[in-house]
Amino acid sequence: MAPAAMRSAAESLSDAQPVPFWLEDPGKPGALPALTGTDHCDLLVVGGGYSGLWTALLAKERDPGRDVVLIEGREAGWAASGRNGGFCAASLTHGLGNGLGRWPDEMSTLERLGTANLDAIEAAVERYGMDCDFERTGEIDVATEPHQLAELEELYEAAGRLGLTDGLELLDRDAVRAEVASPTFLGGLWDRRGVAMLNPARLAWGLKRACQELGVRMYENTRAEELVRSGGGMAVRTPYGRVLARQVALGTNVFPSLVKRLRHYTVPVYDYALMTEPLTDEQLASVGWRNRQGMGDSANQFHYFRLSADNRILWGGYDAIYRFGGRVTAELDQRPETYLTLAEHFFRCFPQLAGVRFSHAWGGAIDTCSRFSAFFGTAHGGRVAYAAGYTGLGVGATRFGADVMLDLLAGERTERTSLAMVRSKPLPFPPEPIAWAGIGITKWSLARADANGGRRNLWLRAMDRFGLGFDS
Repeated sequence: MAPAAMRSAAESLSDAQPVPFWLEDPGKPGALPALTGTDHCDLLVVGGGYSGLWTALLAKERDPGRDVVLIEGREAGWAASGRNGGFCAASLTHGLGNGLGRWPDEMSTLERLGTANLDAIEAAVERYGMDCDFERTGEIDVATEPHQLAELEELYEAAGRLGLTDGLELLDRDAVRAEVASPTFLGGLWDRRGVAMLNPARLAWGLKRACQELGVRMYENTRAEELVRSGGGMAVRTPYGRVLARQVALGTNVFPSLVKRLRHYTVPVYDYALMTEPLTDEQLASVGWRNRQGMGDSANQFHYFRLSADNRILWGGYDAIYRFGGRVTAELDQRPETYLTLAEHFFRCFPQLAGVRFSHAWGGAIDTCSRFSAFFGTAHGGRVAYAAGYTGLGVGATRFGADVMLDLLAGERTERTSLAMVRSKPLPFPPEPIAWAGIGITKWSLARADANGGRRNLWLRAMDRFGLGFDS
């Protein structure tokens, strides 16, 4: 980028607040008291993000008499659940392409279950009066390079062979630019019904309130420190007490699992996002976007972007960062060099918005696994269930994962628990320094592929053969 353009991008960030836009909300609920002493319950849910909140809610919906406790190390929704892009997708497999590459025989079932799951989320939002700006606008995957056009066409044809094109629409250059005007867009694939846009923090807070209304006892600022067997159940130690439970559901995701053998199945990757100031009517008209779809480009190192309820543009992705040793610390939530890269890319995509400034810039860790979609299982003789590895697509899929965990704890063989996706595990990551080196080589190779017409080098082809088909 030219020096003048770089200066302009830097100036656009000068007033950006280093906090997640969604969490800086006057409607944020107050924190609940921490656990002190000993509590007893039928089901203990560990983690107050989407995974844990959906599990607690669904457990009470299934059996209102079940005694459910949820503990959260900070406040509900403070981590990935409150700082993501707000894309709530039906896909359970991190997109159709990833699912077809891994479970082709199950894709019709997985897509049906994913659609039903998104429908159920929409119904819950309405039933519990969750004020989270839920809009079922769909999402357009856009091509910005010629080879990406061919890939989108191939994906559409693959969906057609399975009878999954209902709601899908291929867009040529003029059609996609009529939806959202960017000189970089060459075409797109619009999933009209499979994605909703929402305010992620308000969804978490709505789930928190709904859980309390159904009788879930919740303790915040209560970190789970140890999980051990206790009689016929389990005990979880916390800083000021403990919980004795017949069963435990773990929704800790990016944070180290209380089941230590699971820790090599995920690594934390930092994702970053910007939020603009609200667009004026004139600025919004220059972009179009009347249908308010979510957007994402089709590169390996991709961007995702969307409109907020007050017509800001969230612009995130591209520069996913893994730190040696898999550290998860607050200081890694900020990365000015990534913010500058994102700002430069934003103005390249939307040159008509020159002069727009960013009000917020933030980051956070997501849990990534080697198959790019969640995995599930039990431990401690079936007393403990877990779901993890959503890899940035957990806004919707965590509700499905909550149902899976409850099925597993009940010992039920259901359509969900019979899936090969549910019964299998991803390949674990190797120990350091091999993990750090391998992830670094993979990221470099993906950038090279983006710059070379999508051609994957020997390293990426080897990863593909081992089922490690990473993108950013």
